[in-house]
Amino acid sequence: MKKIRITQIRSKIGRPENQKRVLEALGIHKLNHSVEHEATKPVLGMVDKVRHLVKVEEI
Repeated sequence: MKKIRITQIRSKIGRPENQKRVLEALGIHKLNHSVEHEATKPVLGMVDKVRHLVKVEEI
């Protein structure tokens, strides 16, 4: 499987609660924090929900 690095680049302040929960589920806690995940369909679906808040890179 491919791995992806997800980095939060915009604040979650003022965002809907479900978007905040998605960031927490991905393991992102603060601005410019990066996490690595396998590129599975559930993870890619979560990334799609918050694509305006994060930057995604293939590793």
